[in-house]
Amino acid sequence: MSETAADAPVVVVTGANGFVGSATCAALVERGASVRAVVRRAGSAPAVPGVEERVGEFGDPAFAASVVEGATAVVTTVHPMGSDRETQHRVGVAATTTLARAARDAGVDRLVHVSTAAVYDRSPGMGDVDEGSALVGEDGGDYGVTKRDTDASLAEVDGTTRVLVRPPAILGPGETSVWNTLRPAAVRDQPDARRTAPDKTFAWVHVRDLAAFLADVAVGVVAQSDDPGRGPVVGGCTPVNLAAEPARTRNYYETVTSAVGVEAAWVDEPSWTGRIVADRARAWGWSPTVTLEQALAELADGLR
Repeated sequence: MSETAADAPVVVVTGANGFVGSATCAALVERGASVRAVVRRAGSAPAVPGVEERVGEFGDPAFAASVVEGATAVVTTVHPMGSDRETQHRVGVAATTTLARAARDAGVDRLVHVSTAAVYDRSPGMGDVDEGSALVGEDGGDYGVTKRDTDASLAEVDGTTRVLVRPPAILGPGETSVWNTLRPAAVRDQPDARRTAPDKTFAWVHVRDLAAFLADVAVGVVAQSDDPGRGPVVGGCTPVNLAAEPARTRNYYETVTSAVGVEAAWVDEPSWTGRIVADRARAWGWSPTVTLEQALAELADGLR
């Protein structure tokens, strides 16, 4: 980009040391942005030019106000998946909303939130899922419910353009990667983790393609619009699904079990076989670059 450092967009990224956060920081730097990397531990932010580490709790109103001052966009990637519901609500819902309010009050133009396709009801027989599909009920699990509630809370923070990005399973290498590291370890060590319906939908996206989209929305490559079919609605809250080519659970589990040296345990049970419809993201100019074959080969190589 031809922008000088003084003219570069300033983007705040929460969870900058995490799986999605670190990839997003890299994508933003590639686009010429100046990144404020919010982390809880000093020295854990990506140590690359263009990234400034900010240590603190983004749920603290004073810290939130200071970190968003003068920023053009905020990207939120933090959710304590696997924690109890109270913790997920405190961090995922309450703290993220505190940061969003601070961004609004500071005049930040865009807030890009990493939500999840787990907010949708994907019960057997539900069919394809788009941005207008039914959301999970209270029995949807702690993660899906608290992410759903975060989306609803952010929708009420008027005054800035908000984008709720909803990816399914996120593939890609990393120590904290659920699908490339943590889930394969469970499959290797726990027989129950090998049990799955082979024809169940495995909706996925690669972390590089997710990070590229987050960065493009944050820096304005994706222009705002008055039509959600063309871009984030100005001053509104627009959900957008992000999913790559179709796959089945069989594709993922055969790759993992072969790599770690165990046998999958296929079960015959009702399961969701629809797809995550990502037409909106594609209309905004996004197109995945990582194929299923490439993603699974990368997964297998990392496990051997």
